[in-house]
Amino acid sequence: MTATAPTSLDSFKSRKKLKVGSKTYEYFSLKAAEKNGLEGISKLPFSLKVLLENLLRNEDGRTVKAADIKAMATWLKRRKSKREIAFRPARVLMQDFTGVPAVVDLAAMRDAVETLGGSPDKINPLVPVDLVIDHSVMVDFYGKAGAFKKNVKMEFDRNGERYTFLKWGQGAFDNFRVVPPGTGICHQVNLEYLARTVWTKKQKRDGKTIEVAYPDSLVGTDSHTTMVNGMAVLGWGVGGIEAEAAMLGQPISMLIPEVIGFKLTGKLKEGLTATDMVLTIVEMLRAKGVVGKFVEFYGPGLNHLTLEDQATIANMAPEYGATCGFFPIDSETIGYLKSTGRKASQLALVEAYAKAQGMFRTSRTPDPTFTSTLGLDLGTVVASIAGPKRPQDRVTLGDAPESFAATLDNEYGKGSEKDKRFAVAGKKYDLGHGDVVVAAITSCTNTSNPFVMIAAGLVARNARAKGLKVKPWVKTSLAPGSQVVTEYLKQANLQDDLDKMGFNLVGYGCTTCIGNSGPLAEEISEVNIKNDLVLASVLSGNRNFEGRISPEIKTNYLASPPLVVAYAIAGNMNVDITKDPLGHDKQGKPVYLKDIWPTSEEVAKTVRKSVKRSQYISRYATVSDGDAAWRRIKVAPSKTYQWQPRSTYVQKPPYFDGMTMEPEPVKDIIEARVLALFLDSITTDHISPAGAIKQDGPAGEYLRNFQVRPSDFNSYGSRRGNDQVMARGTFANVRIKNQMVPGVEGGYTIHHPSGEQMTIYDAAMRYLETETPLVVFAGKEYGTGSSRDWAAKGTRLLGVRAVIVESFERIHRSNLLGMGVLPLVFKDGQSWKGLKITGEELVTIEGISSGMKPGMTLNATITYKNGKKVNVPLLSRIDTEDELDYYRHGGILQYVLRRLAA
Repeated sequence: MTATAPTSLDSFKSRKKLKVGSKTYEYFSLKAAEKNGLEGISKLPFSLKVLLENLLRNEDGRTVKAADIKAMATWLKRRKSKREIAFRPARVLMQDFTGVPAVVDLAAMRDAVETLGGSPDKINPLVPVDLVIDHSVMVDFYGKAGAFKKNVKMEFDRNGERYTFLKWGQGAFDNFRVVPPGTGICHQVNLEYLARTVWTKKQKRDGKTIEVAYPDSLVGTDSHTTMVNGMAVLGWGVGGIEAEAAMLGQPISMLIPEVIGFKLTGKLKEGLTATDMVLTIVEMLRAKGVVGKFVEFYGPGLNHLTLEDQATIANMAPEYGATCGFFPIDSETIGYLKSTGRKASQLALVEAYAKAQGMFRTSRTPDPTFTSTLGLDLGTVVASIAGPKRPQDRVTLGDAPESFAATLDNEYGKGSEKDKRFAVAGKKYDLGHGDVVVAAITSCTNTSNPFVMIAAGLVARNARAKGLKVKPWVKTSLAPGSQVVTEYLKQANLQDDLDKMGFNLVGYGCTTCIGNSGPLAEEISEVNIKNDLVLASVLSGNRNFEGRISPEIKTNYLASPPLVVAYAIAGNMNVDITKDPLGHDKQGKPVYLKDIWPTSEEVAKTVRKSVKRSQYISRYATVSDGDAAWRRIKVAPSKTYQWQPRSTYVQKPPYFDGMTMEPEPVKDIIEARVLALFLDSITTDHISPAGAIKQDGPAGEYLRNFQVRPSDFNSYGSRRGNDQVMARGTFANVRIKNQMVPGVEGGYTIHHPSGEQMTIYDAAMRYLETETPLVVFAGKEYGTGSSRDWAAKGTRLLGVRAVIVESFERIHRSNLLGMGVLPLVFKDGQSWKGLKITGEELVTIEGISSGMKPGMTLNATITYKNGKKVNVPLLSRIDTEDELDYYRHGGILQYVLRRLAA
């Protein structure tokens, strides 16, 4: 695609030519800019060099000014900045859970543009967008041959409406590609195929066609977009709302970030994995506090990491709280691009460009200047898991039984029942606390790394040879992140061993890591519910938040793929797998973990023999074709979507209803009621509808009214294109605890002034009838976790005007603003608990209508039930002028739509 080039003002005379082979590219030289006024920028962290190049290339005097560019050099003086900049990513990545509502919004915007007198053609992505369908396959069938085909069939049966809609979008919108289901996880497909490290674009200028080279960068509608930073592609997760704006040509507004340098030295000891390493790094960075900051890895330890190891670390940036975890381009990057099938011309461009820009790391590269630093000797890493409900809660492998016992006793009050077992009807086994009922090799974090996947296969082979078997109550599954994994496991003759241990292929997707673990066996579920068991899951994922993996499993542990196999054999978290036998061989002798654990050399040797460049080339050659089921979907082409009133999957959202060209003035919030009071670490999994839909909740009732059988409810994620379902599921997580109803789990609240207990949704609808504004109070780290835009959309649709907390996680704060919800933070160490708020109060917030500014302090008046009033200062987390514009327009999409329709 050739576009007319917006001409950079090029205040620092950095536009240069780069010849690579027979081709000549235009690029914006950092070395030239340093000579022409940006003194010292060669000392910047590599990640900030990517941002700086972006500003040089897009300098237009309006969104990017020369002063913005100078601020990047000034950053070196204080190693932080309050300067707002506009970042334009090269592309956008989506998965289907968050992608479907984004395409729904684009379709609704086309309708709205028509209503405002414009052409639907104005609504098109202006940058390349790739949507990978990877979040919809569920583990209904497992542990047997044919599980994959059966799960895929059910996936298409459940999601036909959504897939038909996405096919319409693929034909209706320019610059929009869909990777069909059954291909892989978006982040692994991005790493192995989509990403280029250096991007190019053909442009017309002065009647000539030029090709501009620049760093590959992106934003994605999934928080683990950060994974691709492992191959020096700067990117992070944003909400679908922000991603849609980026697609439509709006820059990502951000402050120049602090950059924390993480120095790696030494190398991992024998037998340890990248998962052990990343869980250690997550723990360290969470302790330091890196929310809203870039993390960049440097030091001699990088010489001992594969690119897949780097991607494993980069993937879990959301877990350690950073915007991204960046690794610079080096020889390992070039090697990985080659081994995964990228063309020789691309390899040459990446190397030449990086060296020309001073962005190629070698062992002699000086350490960049960072805001602050910390370090890890990789030789000190030990075998670890994380749990029972947060990825930063690392547990040394040998301490796992003691940790579980403490959770059982302290959190669930069942320490005295530790050894109690309960019979399972019709089975020759019983169940007890700590039993591992789900063992899943899943998630992009680990399935993108051949070393840990091969290790899992070798553990399965060695266990099989010893006569070990998985415990009969364990639901086992293998869900690789790409079809290439299947190729190399077969090449290594390890897939058969995994199959025999129950780890049959169940699908190519996120599955268990996002809550698509499927139902437990009925007899297990019955014993679990009847006896209120504290069961466990062990998965090679990146998320283990409460209620995420399965509503029936209370404790969840992250582990490397080979440890997932080991725990499936052990079958219980009370087993110390570092000392206790996993089982017994055919002669009745005990078999220990060390007896089946492969050596690092054995793993590396098997990887070298089994992972081939040709596998990547052949598997990705037809990546857009899809299987027969995808090809059978037929869609009539049209510019606007023909909404189906009876659809329970895709509905026209209400965001643009009654919209006019000029926004109404923003108003103060007068006498709002409190919808909910939450404590610390409320995640987007708690807020946003996710996982299974309960029959007896508002969403289940809605679906039954449409004659949908409970067996066909599907997951909330699959119904994100229907605002009616999603609003009913907001704040409805089975583990959420609203402190207005102490001792009650689930989405309940007290309606005031009636004093009635009801679901949060029902209370919100009653408040809506009386036009009563609502607020939500919470503690620290509100909105941790996945970049779920529905956590913000649902909040807005329930009538919440402001969310008042002690601190926000980055993405959710941005998403709330994108939906026109005001994010506010207590000042001076105050909290709702300290103010003794119970939920009966009235809340008035003034200063909104009288002229908002970024970062201003607003006054809240809390009126207690006894008539007492307290004034509370609140910091507005509208951080930039762009964000203020979005808020004034009622949201980012309304802002963009008005500009496009003008």
